[in-house]
Amino acid sequence: MMIDPPIDKLITKAECRYALTCAVAKRARQLIAQEGDYLSGQELKPISLACKEIYEGKLKIIRD
Repeated sequence: MMIDPPIDKLITKAECRYALTCAVAKRARQLIAQEGDYLSGQELKPISLACKEIYEGKLKIIRD
């Protein structure tokens, strides 16, 4: 269960739940594929880190 960031506030960052899910999954895959210490320096799992980045406004969800 994800507590931080709150899911009800995270959903407001995207136009629909599907777009949010796709964006989080895409960013998590990018984090896993990255070579470097960015992910290993974090205590969070890739999904949680992607959600946190979207919630904090570091990433924007745009429609193609």
